[in-house]
Amino acid sequence: MARIVKRPAAFMAATAIALTVVFSTPAHAQVTAFRQAIAENASQDDAIAAFYRARDFQGLWSGTDEMAQARRNALLGAFDSASLHGLPQAQFDPQALIARMQAADTVYERGQMDVELTKLFLDYARDLQSGILVPSQVSSDIKRQAPVRDRLETLTAFAEADPTTYIRDLAPQTGEYARLMRAKIDLEHRILAGGWGETVRASDTLRPGDTGPTVVELRNRLIKMGYMGRSVSSTYDDQLVEAVSKFQAEHGLLVDGVAGGGTLTELNVSPEERLQSVIVAMERERWLNRERGERHVWVNQADFTAMIIDDDIVTFETRAVIGANTSDRRSPEFSDTMEHMVINPSWYVPRSIVVGEYLPQLQQNPAAAGQLQIINASGQVMSRNQDFSQFTASSFPYSMKQPPGPGNALGTVKFMFPNRYNIYLHDTPSRSLFARESRAFSHGCIRLQDPHDFAYALLARQTDDPQGFFQAKLRTGVEQRVNLETPIPVHLDYRTAFTNADGTLQFRRDVYGRDRQIWNALSAAGVAGAGVQG
Repeated sequence: MARIVKRPAAFMAATAIALTVVFSTPAHAQVTAFRQAIAENASQDDAIAAFYRARDFQGLWSGTDEMAQARRNALLGAFDSASLHGLPQAQFDPQALIARMQAADTVYERGQMDVELTKLFLDYARDLQSGILVPSQVSSDIKRQAPVRDRLETLTAFAEADPTTYIRDLAPQTGEYARLMRAKIDLEHRILAGGWGETVRASDTLRPGDTGPTVVELRNRLIKMGYMGRSVSSTYDDQLVEAVSKFQAEHGLLVDGVAGGGTLTELNVSPEERLQSVIVAMERERWLNRERGERHVWVNQADFTAMIIDDDIVTFETRAVIGANTSDRRSPEFSDTMEHMVINPSWYVPRSIVVGEYLPQLQQNPAAAGQLQIINASGQVMSRNQDFSQFTASSFPYSMKQPPGPGNALGTVKFMFPNRYNIYLHDTPSRSLFARESRAFSHGCIRLQDPHDFAYALLARQTDDPQGFFQAKLRTGVEQRVNLETPIPVHLDYRTAFTNADGTLQFRRDVYGRDRQIWNALSAAGVAGAGVQG
């Protein structure tokens, strides 16, 4: 369950704006004309028309009474802080809105303005609750459906609520969103203060004991970034090793205290680009603005990790291998529900792999891929003593299967959340890949470094001896399904910027280039990515 948190001070200050705008309802003799103006202007939107019809076409924002003024001020205050959330400030310009409100002189214009404010409010609510973008329109690999609220219900609830509180609570009420907002503000202030200084122009790896101007550049950059205190040393000493190691840990790099090519590349990324990553993460947080489950599985593909989260606390974490960075292998993003695990699983080879990889091998050598069985439509194992060159990718009549065993591609266990993409979490015999810094090698499924411990953690809530239970079934060597008594939500996500619970900001490489696509779309929508706004 998402934890409700307090907003940063800067957010509260921005929303504390108090603007009294002359935008009154017409005299009694003109009430009918005012309502007619509202009816005409609301008629093109079914939700807005139904809302005003239910209130007999009375204005929502018009009037000099305390509630009408409170609604206007709450909306203007929210618009004034739109950029704090990474929303397009030009779309929600309070000064331009004030000017249009003050210019509404006639009865018709006031009724028209009331409906326009309602439309702007709904646009703001949608952007802040559900995100500016439609995920699947940014990348076909993002299968996630953002939670879109019913517009009529939103208007009805707002009309009955304290307007400032209601608008404040539109944004995701998660600790992560609040921490990302603080990180955004900090980065903007750092950019205004001159950024992180000069980049490090080293052409070779910098190591402990090195001296010279490039070591000084490295030291100065890390001081500006807050990884070490002030120093005038030109030697790569223990203090610099510690700072480099901390930087590496917070950027998902191999922690060795040596400033090699990968570390220097990440170190030279500008604060403006890091700010863009944070804004993208805030948009992604809005895409997941729903209950995620008191206990849930979270996979961050960009971080190559899978974890179990209980009541907002990470209780288990393991390294992961994700899909290779090719069009047919990238791991998709979506949420589903884990229902069971299979111990000693068989591997039913996906059709795309059968005809794309194994059929060409069989055509060259019928004995190829001998670890796999060739299965007909009746489930019978077929002989390899046949001419496979007679088949094409579309006419090949068989499926392929690898029985349980020590060399099985799925290892000893797989974790199932049945979905149309045929994606799941599983063990693997290819253990060496987990030692890599970047781990994008699979056909799309998520491989776990510690699948047995992952299984024990899942089973701990339904058996007193999860390890003994699991190992007993494993020793049989027979494929066995174990249902989870309480199904667990699974979220396959992708965050190049995220925070620890203590607020430490982390960055990862954009291995699939998805966050760059999202930023480009946000920028095209009017989101600014540098400087303090609002």
